[in-house]
Amino acid sequence: MKEKRVLVVDDEEDLTWSISRHLAKDKDKYELITVNNALAALDILSQVPVNVVVSDIRMPEISGLDLLLEIRKNYPDTKVIIMTAYGSSEVQQEANARGCFKYIEKPFEIQELRQMILDGVEDKKGFEGRISDMHLSDLIQMHCLGRLTNALHVQKDQYIGVIYFENGDIIHAVVDNKEGEEAFYEILSWEGGSFSVQRGAKAPKETILKGWQTLLLEGLRRLDESRSPQVQEFEEENQKKQQRMRSVLERLSDVKGFILCAVFDSEGFPLNSVINEAYKQNIKLSEIAPSIAKLHKQIEFTAVDLNMDESKEMILLLKEGFCVISNLPEKRAYLLFLADQTSNLALLRMRIKSELKDLIEAL
Repeated sequence: MKEKRVLVVDDEEDLTWSISRHLAKDKDKYELITVNNALAALDILSQVPVNVVVSDIRMPEISGLDLLLEIRKNYPDTKVIIMTAYGSSEVQQEANARGCFKYIEKPFEIQELRQMILDGVEDKKGFEGRISDMHLSDLIQMHCLGRLTNALHVQKDQYIGVIYFENGDIIHAVVDNKEGEEAFYEILSWEGGSFSVQRGAKAPKETILKGWQTLLLEGLRRLDESRSPQVQEFEEENQKKQQRMRSVLERLSDVKGFILCAVFDSEGFPLNSVINEAYKQNIKLSEIAPSIAKLHKQIEFTAVDLNMDESKEMILLLKEGFCVISNLPEKRAYLLFLADQTSNLALLRMRIKSELKDLIEAL
């Protein structure tokens, strides 16, 4: 099992020294690395796997926001704790409940940070978000906490909205024929979409006077209220489906030699998964998903070329174990199961077959 690592990034050398001294008591649980700028942090991330990054958001040269965007792009499974001196307790509570980060306000009790880090490296409940789950509200908050001057361009379908920040204050927003607060709330309500950051861009005018914390909390409140009963009903049903699916995967995980089982949709997007704790550091679903999707599509193409309609099951006999891919009829989805060489392939296939009906119903 690979060693877990925590990376602390802050330009205050006294702070990183103090953190490393106080967290030395947990050296049996993870390796602690401290650096004093974002460039050094990116260098570390390129060399070794890191489970948790603890970073200040306001740093010279490369900002904490730029660091987080790089982590989001290249290391999506990483967990992040943000150290900030500019938050409010209400905003932090909202962010910790909703977002992909955890926040801790300077000056903080070292024991509080220590517990956050332990929750992160041990995958404790309540610290399940990954930076890949970043929402627009997280990105807005990063600009405010980092006291940045940028223009955030957000695109949703044919609409493009722009939010302007000046030293961390939200001073202008525009979308379509709206501007000011209403434009900001409109942009914040978009689900999905893409964004880009225009660094150093100045707002053409100032149309927003409210403090960013008040503005963001009001926007999130409106977002909650705007969710229709139909949307809530859909999300509740989807959550139940996820729970049923996970229940089946957890039953499969008691097979001897179990490494991983996961359900993918027809495009190769993982819908749910269970991974053996002993392999969590070695196998990242986000890293293997593209290869599995490519393999599955190739098998489907081959079945058609052979005039065999479609595949039902694929088995790879590997040097150190087995890979079984089972199509889920009429659901445009498939099950992936990885097992080591201690597993009995015949029994494994029988067990998978016995659970397929429940898995199909869960979908």
